[in-house]
Amino acid sequence: MKLINRQIHLVSRPSGEASADNFKLVSAEVPELAEGSVLVRNHFLSLDPYMRGRMNDSKSYAAPQPLNAVMIGGTVGEVLESRNANFKVGDKVVGMGGWQEYLVVDASQRGVLQKVDTTHVPLPAYLGAVGMPGVTAWYGLTQIIQPKAGETVVVSAASGAVGSAVGQLAKTRGARAVGIAGGADKCRYVVDELGFDACIDYKQHRDLKSLSLALKEACPDGIDGHFENVGGMILDAVMLRANAFSRVAMCGMISGYNGEPIPMTLPQLILTNRMKIEGFIVSEHLELWPQAMQELGALVAAGKLKYRESIAQGLDAAPEAFLGLLKGQNFGKQLVKLI
Repeated sequence: MKLINRQIHLVSRPSGEASADNFKLVSAEVPELAEGSVLVRNHFLSLDPYMRGRMNDSKSYAAPQPLNAVMIGGTVGEVLESRNANFKVGDKVVGMGGWQEYLVVDASQRGVLQKVDTTHVPLPAYLGAVGMPGVTAWYGLTQIIQPKAGETVVVSAASGAVGSAVGQLAKTRGARAVGIAGGADKCRYVVDELGFDACIDYKQHRDLKSLSLALKEACPDGIDGHFENVGGMILDAVMLRANAFSRVAMCGMISGYNGEPIPMTLPQLILTNRMKIEGFIVSEHLELWPQAMQELGALVAAGKLKYRESIAQGLDAAPEAFLGLLKGQNFGKQLVKLI
């Protein structure tokens, strides 16, 4: 009997804010395996902010998500059938399986599917702390911010999958970590569970002056490094408190993902403070992934890199969970459990 693969396709491009109407649930038969191919049952799907940018048909660092095709996304799962000597039934794997329950892929292509060891690291962690978000945090912190012991590093979206790892990695290097997050519960988690030195609830600071004063209190010696996931007023407030020769790793600008303009209030501070501001895309630095994964995996296995997951149940729940992610409704890494 043929396996039926349920998939979610992008069927229209959003105008402004994305909606559930941009997606459609479809079913298709799982094809027969060709030589070199592998059939994977996806167990978890990763939902990430970058997906919102891919929904637009505009110039970016990657091609737009095609219409009427499976929505892009990272997955972890188990090999059900293999016609590839490098993979056997039962192997746990990570790849870009997309918003679907099954994946058939030519595993002879380098890097499309990777085996993972779940002895000490849980399978879904390979989509979070020991996956793309963790490596993103590691790269921006170690390669751009390069914190020295005693310096202060600020992280926006600090309770999220990337931000939470940035602060903890900064602490392992002797830096102070100050988070910015939305809501008292998230801020308590950032300080009490993740070990940040302080966390600012941006929802309590609705204007630039208020947020800047909060940063001044949390960062009495100024800001030496900043990991940016949001942009807008948060970046403006950080720049007002930035020290000379401070470094900013530009990872995301979620404040403008629906097409809103993101003005910078005081760009002259880049010159005045001799700031280094560098954007990066982690997939362009694959040569450093093994080094990052080694550190991240060891820290998770030792219980020294903590993380939280928000898990939606079933493929049908993916669109609403994704839209909630864009509004900050998730707490930690947003996943969809597919099995």
